[in-house]
Amino acid sequence: MAEIKITLVKSTIGAIPKHKKTVQALGLRKLNSSVIQQDNAAMRGMVKQVSHLVKVEEI
Repeated sequence: MAEIKITLVKSTIGAIPKHKKTVQALGLRKLNSSVIQQDNAAMRGMVKQVSHLVKVEEI
């Protein structure tokens, strides 16, 4: 299965609480931190919700 690399490029300070929890659920903690996740519908939905805070790359 394909994987995606998700990088937090904008701070969650000032973001609504639901978006902060989504970023934490993706496994991102600090600014510019990256995680590699499976490319599935659940991950795509989470990324779409916080697309203004993250950058996504196909691996």
